[in-house]
Amino acid sequence: MPTETQTAFERLYQTIIRLRGPGGCPWDIEQTPLTLRETLIEESYETVEAINDGDAAHVSEEIGDVFLNAAMLAYMYEQEGAFTVADSLNGISDKLVRRHPHVFGETDGFEGPDSAERTDTADKVLAQWDVIKRGVEGRKADSILDEVSRGMPALERAHKLQKKAAKAGFDWNALDDVWPKVDEELAELRHAVAQGGKTEIEDELGDLLFSIVNVARHLKVDPGVALTRTNAKFTARFKYVEKTMKEAGIPMDKAHLKEMDVFWEEAKRALAD
Repeated sequence: MPTETQTAFERLYQTIIRLRGPGGCPWDIEQTPLTLRETLIEESYETVEAINDGDAAHVSEEIGDVFLNAAMLAYMYEQEGAFTVADSLNGISDKLVRRHPHVFGETDGFEGPDSAERTDTADKVLAQWDVIKRGVEGRKADSILDEVSRGMPALERAHKLQKKAAKAGFDWNALDDVWPKVDEELAELRHAVAQGGKTEIEDELGDLLFSIVNVARHLKVDPGVALTRTNAKFTARFKYVEKTMKEAGIPMDKAHLKEMDVFWEEAKRALAD
């Protein structure tokens, strides 16, 4: 008998078929994989936001939206005859089994040290994952950096590129070696600003941001998560300033920046907890 989860997957699939079929929703029928790209990214970010907020009910809702977008995209390709939803689901299950021989048994074509020895830490499991991906599945590229999607947001992609390069030994030895690079890039940005060339400013600002990502990586902090926390903190404090300025009958403009600064400091204290 189907489990509750299996029934739920089937219900979602049948709902999508109905929406995309004759007499379905005109909006859903008009969508294509290209039109759903931004929606998929947006729903993924909203899921991350719900996770960061620790709101389980909201996480459940947002994960449902991600499932919807992923299933809708897969069904679009099924309609085109490119592949089926089942192909996609079975493909990921096969991949998981193949890349976890220490859990499901040995993978055909994979030779290496004893399974217990090569998987006794998370880092070793990831190393084994890469060996299977390249050696067994033939996922080869001209460069290991080609494995990092160009579609990722720039901040997250910088982090991923650095991690890939570091795996190949191309990395600073310690955090203390990174700080001088940050200082160097900051000085070069200041010089570019003084010269006034927009292209040069963009180049140097990018170099500085890349160096800051290096700092985050050596501190074992995800820069995207760190920036998300700062965005949330800024938003809460700014809303406090807006609310307080409105209650005081003071316009939000540069002429009243001094008052805004006072309320900003007040917000930092009030929202510290």
